[in-house]
Amino acid sequence: MNVHGKLSIDEFERLLYRKEKIEFPDKGKVAACHEFLKAFSKEKVIYGINTGFGPMAQWRIEDVHLKELQYNIIRSHATGAGKPLPEICVRAAMISRLQTFVQGYSGVSVQMLEVLIDFLNADIVPVVPEHGSVGASGDLVQLAHIALALIGEGEVFYKGQRHNTAEVLRQTGIRPMEIRVREGLAVTNGTAVMTGLGLVNLLTAKRLLCWATAASVMVNEIASSYDDFMADELNALKEHEGQRHIAADMRRIAEGSRCLRKREEELYRASSEPVFRNKVQPYYSLRCIPQILGAVYDTVAYTEKVLVAELNAVDDNPVVDPATRNVYHGGNFHGDYVSFEMDKLKIAVTKMTMLAERQLNYLFHDRINGILPPFVNMGVLGLNYGMQASQFTATSTTAESQTLSNPMYVHSIPNNNDNQDIVSMGTNSALLCRHVVENAGQVLAILMMALAQAVDCLSVADKLAPATRKIYDRVRDIVPAFKDDTPKYKEIAALQEMLVQTSVE
Repeated sequence: MNVHGKLSIDEFERLLYRKEKIEFPDKGKVAACHEFLKAFSKEKVIYGINTGFGPMAQWRIEDVHLKELQYNIIRSHATGAGKPLPEICVRAAMISRLQTFVQGYSGVSVQMLEVLIDFLNADIVPVVPEHGSVGASGDLVQLAHIALALIGEGEVFYKGQRHNTAEVLRQTGIRPMEIRVREGLAVTNGTAVMTGLGLVNLLTAKRLLCWATAASVMVNEIASSYDDFMADELNALKEHEGQRHIAADMRRIAEGSRCLRKREEELYRASSEPVFRNKVQPYYSLRCIPQILGAVYDTVAYTEKVLVAELNAVDDNPVVDPATRNVYHGGNFHGDYVSFEMDKLKIAVTKMTMLAERQLNYLFHDRINGILPPFVNMGVLGLNYGMQASQFTATSTTAESQTLSNPMYVHSIPNNNDNQDIVSMGTNSALLCRHVVENAGQVLAILMMALAQAVDCLSVADKLAPATRKIYDRVRDIVPAFKDDTPKYKEIAALQEMLVQTSVE
């Protein structure tokens, strides 16, 4: 794929997961910006080129030390702590950083971009600790670890193993980045890590939302609900795109179901029944899905808009503009947009998780559903326990997400000699969101297993809608129907992998 000025979310996803080879044929704008900066910076004071960094910007750097200055910011800031970020998240950050550079406002050399592209094409992933960023002068610490690998130092993951970078570069024949003018500052100063993390969170959340919508159709099929809660005429009267979208998606998924009931056929006629056998209206966790998941959908959609804008943004400081023959100093590295969206996304995903947990409780609680054995237990009650213990996992995981959903965006702590006196904490926000999204996958995996068990308890597999029958079959390929008590942690993990890595269709 040719990298260019703007990337769509679909193009980003292909680069990230399919690892399509990256080409960079149009080097003219980047080269011209680099040459302009080299000439323009002579006999001028420009931050990070001939000054110190941060609060040390008041100190001029002599010409003899300019290259050393750029190496120093990389080496001095490689101070991260904690376990390494997942390789997919680091790869996402590298794509995000590349996307800033190709636009030709960073003053970096073509050779620097080529090294970054070589790393991505060879699937060489720097080892980047998860902790270190306050998300204000960008992701300085985590990006320094990426930069450390680009100059041939530090460590990388390659072919599933952790290696010294120099060793892998010798194997692959990739030449390390040569520092010119301001490459050290450019590669460390931006929002790429929080943006990369955010985009991985977003893509996973979108897949899980589709699964949650399908699961919500299935639980209503199991409950033999009346289908008018998803009617177009009803949901069109609420002025929210997300609600309308979820209702329409549910109608599409439910098409052909012989489990759902028609209110007009059963209740809109004369009746002498003093107590109605079927619930006139089901519980909110079954009936209010368009309203609940609709809000999640709208949040996800807006988060995508913000993150794609950040992906395609120039988030450097300073910004080099040959067209106006100027170098602009500002704060495009500040991560407020990403931080705020990660907080909103994790709240939305937690609500989706809470809905799944309540639907799970409906299936497990025989006195509530009135049609299923306790904990969808197909064995001998009292001797066997069905999915009783899996509810503990789902409930505790949901509770953790509820706590993690407290906002990070408002937790600014001044640092850097108060130079960074208000910060975004965007990467922390993205890391917490990632944890919440992972939790959602676990809870939905347990729900999917319970749905399949419930279908078999009622022997209604052949009455499911074609779309939900396919989902039932996919779940059963991983977890066959069971009566005996056996450990289920491996099946839960396998179902979670299915939900996170594949689409519903």
